[in-house]
Amino acid sequence: MTTVYAQRRVSPAPAPRRSPAGPVLAVLWSGAATVIALWWHDTGSVVGAAGWLTGAGRIAGLLSGYACAVLVGLMARVPLLERRIGSDRVARWHAMAGRYTICLLVAHVVLILLGYAAQDGSSLLDETLTVVLDYPEMLKATAGTAILFAVGIVSARAVRRRVSHEFWYYAHLLTYAAVFLSFGHQLALGSDFTGNRPAQAAWYALYLGVAALVAWFRILAPVRLNLRHRLRVDSLHQEAPGVHSVVIRGRRLHEMGARPGQYLRWRFLTEGMRWTSTPYSLSAPPRPDLLRITVKALGDHSAAVPLLRPGTRVWAEGPYGALTAERQTSHKSLLIAGGVGITPLRALFETLPGDVTLIYRARTAEDLALGSELAAVARWRGAKVLYALNGPHGRRPDFTAHSLRAAVPDLDARDVYLCGPHRFARSLYQALRTAGIPDRRIHHESFEL
Repeated sequence: MTTVYAQRRVSPAPAPRRSPAGPVLAVLWSGAATVIALWWHDTGSVVGAAGWLTGAGRIAGLLSGYACAVLVGLMARVPLLERRIGSDRVARWHAMAGRYTICLLVAHVVLILLGYAAQDGSSLLDETLTVVLDYPEMLKATAGTAILFAVGIVSARAVRRRVSHEFWYYAHLLTYAAVFLSFGHQLALGSDFTGNRPAQAAWYALYLGVAALVAWFRILAPVRLNLRHRLRVDSLHQEAPGVHSVVIRGRRLHEMGARPGQYLRWRFLTEGMRWTSTPYSLSAPPRPDLLRITVKALGDHSAAVPLLRPGTRVWAEGPYGALTAERQTSHKSLLIAGGVGITPLRALFETLPGDVTLIYRARTAEDLALGSELAAVARWRGAKVLYALNGPHGRRPDFTAHSLRAAVPDLDARDVYLCGPHRFARSLYQALRTAGIPDRRIHHESFEL
């Protein structure tokens, strides 16, 4: 994918757009407060240990049901969230909502059973069997609860590191089944909904609204995108040892709305790769007929990318991500890339308005992927590229507040775009904060959660 640098014009800096993260969180927490208000409105007096246990269990159950809807909504890949707030931040919210959901679900089950057992004067085991076997919708709810617990275990960081991405991904999709199985008992047994038509209507609207978001953005929108653009592998190019670029051809790609710095989830429809959807960033500004990604062999899927053949059909979802020029707050920017983290920053290096400096961290000169392109971009736009390579005996360069200020004296005047391996990005972020750069001017995203 040859880039004609001299003919590409850099657009004026856009007015920075305020992130909707604050308002979205306010809406979510307001919903939780409304759920608690529903319990308060429908509860008279709470008497005795059984009453307190049952009341606490009802609150936990209502909040757990609400958290399930939020959990699924955050999985829906709504563009407002994915492109304005950032995919990694939304994923962290989703992970947090998952932990809240499991904790509230455990509290609901334990407290309700203890309260019912105290009320009926029966043992906890007998009460559990009675509730599960005799109460309406409870067999399905029990199955849904077991699935949610299993998904929670698979999603725990210690377990997730030991299972394949494919196993984690498809196990995670079982969340939809768990929520579907658990929904009926919320209305059948929830005393806050019995005879309360407005509350029932609101609960249906919440769950049906979330289901509509999932159906549209996770199913219909990707189908429309791929039928419209007809993506296929055009060519492959080696950029560095273990690093390859894949050029993808399609129709009317400018209508996709992809921006430099964003990524898509790619599924290559060939043997051994069709069941895996993996996020890769655009490594060049998108064109009306071509997109390019650059991939480093870090796992089974990425290692198979060089084996792709021209003409291979591609299924894509996106574009996602908020690491774009819209985050820019000044006319000066510093891009810091570590390893294959150069891919989204390569596209931004060509298109970001104003004064741009790039620091590229790699082990050796041979590992500098896309180096000739970076040099060409730097020449035509008068930008600066600094390389941070290992020294003698493999000694790594230090990234500290002092070294960053020495390399970029006007650091205080710049937005900083950061991309690289998790540890690298985290240490750079801390160095930038130590250097006095405010959080609002440090822009980064990560696929590692």
